[in-house]
Amino acid sequence: MKTGFLTKASHHLDRYLPEQRLFLRSDTETRFIRLTPLTQASVLFSGALIVGWTILATSVLLIDSIGAGSARDEALREQQIYADRLNELSRERDMRAKEARMAQERFNAALAQVSEMQSRLLASEDRRREFETGIEVIQTTLRRTMKERDNALARASEIVDKYADVSVAIKADGSQRREAEDTVEFLTATLSQTSGERDSMALVAASAEQRLDEMRKQVRLEREKNDRVFSQLEDAVSVSLEPLDEMFNSVGMPPARILETVRRGYSGQGGPLTPLSISTKGEPADATSARANNVLDRLDTLNLYRIAAQKAPFGMPVKSGFRYTSGFGPRWGRMHKGTDFAAATGTPVYATADGEVIWASRQSAYGKLIKIRHEFGIETRFAHLNKIHVKVGQRVSRGDRIGDIGNTGRSTGPHLHYEVRIGSKAVNPMTYIKAAKNVF
Repeated sequence: MKTGFLTKASHHLDRYLPEQRLFLRSDTETRFIRLTPLTQASVLFSGALIVGWTILATSVLLIDSIGAGSARDEALREQQIYADRLNELSRERDMRAKEARMAQERFNAALAQVSEMQSRLLASEDRRREFETGIEVIQTTLRRTMKERDNALARASEIVDKYADVSVAIKADGSQRREAEDTVEFLTATLSQTSGERDSMALVAASAEQRLDEMRKQVRLEREKNDRVFSQLEDAVSVSLEPLDEMFNSVGMPPARILETVRRGYSGQGGPLTPLSISTKGEPADATSARANNVLDRLDTLNLYRIAAQKAPFGMPVKSGFRYTSGFGPRWGRMHKGTDFAAATGTPVYATADGEVIWASRQSAYGKLIKIRHEFGIETRFAHLNKIHVKVGQRVSRGDRIGDIGNTGRSTGPHLHYEVRIGSKAVNPMTYIKAAKNVF
């Protein structure tokens, strides 16, 4: 059956592909090869398959080439986007740095105003004591004058009574008339002297009252001026404290506890922020002193915030050109406990807060690793470094260069793996960086 089918197929193909003979001649003999219709059809079919496969492969390669070109264009576009983003972040960083410098200048200006205000308050207190002393002298003089006046009036009354008695006696005895006249003359002179002293003391009292009114007016003007200065200082301190409160609250650090911790470590006193101490002679402190101490206390709180911010990781570990390649959270089925900053090998790495270096060597998959212990139970880690510039036990400040970006350990390219840990638990480092974005 198979042979019959091939015979029929060969007969059918013979009309289109007649049998061909290929002669092969040599020196000794001549041979030929028969090319049946089926053989020719097989050869043609094989050739068609080869040509089709060639066309298909060429098309696939062409499509891959076009796709690769599109991928390169897409990569170039993404690279340009990253470059634009880096430039924007750099401009924003410069702007925040400028704002931080301006805030520091405002803080220094506030301190200068506080020092000047303290001097004025102390001078005002000295003048007030002088005024009180002058008023006490005037009051004492007035009391003495009034007492002398009353004594003179009493004495005059006694003399008048005595004169009446003398007049009666004169009627009874004419020999005492001369004595009575002398007494009247003495009484008249005494009354004239008393009247003169009274008029003189009245002028002194009027002058003292006028001087007292001038002193009261001067004190009132000084208080109004101090009130304007206090209002400006209170507004400036409030504007400075609000973003700091928000920054610490946003990272889960209660400001009250943080400030108490810093205050215990910095308990020395003295300088322009020392509270005013003014003698009140056992009476309650006046409103100006209480208000000044309140401003000084809030400025002290602002200073404690500044110290606390230096000891918490609010800084940026990389300041040169970089891009974020992996954030905090699950990655490839495991937890990625930090943030990756991709940059060229050798890019500087900076400490993000004040602290003590507790590790500066290789550690398994981390490669070259630096660990820094900070206040408030916080630890930061800097992994995959190319070089380490610090040693264990060294104290570092925020912004100090501690190493260079590298590709050591389990890493697919040059980058910094940055971690923040509270106790032994890793937290998102970007929480701190974003919290400080609007402050520093």
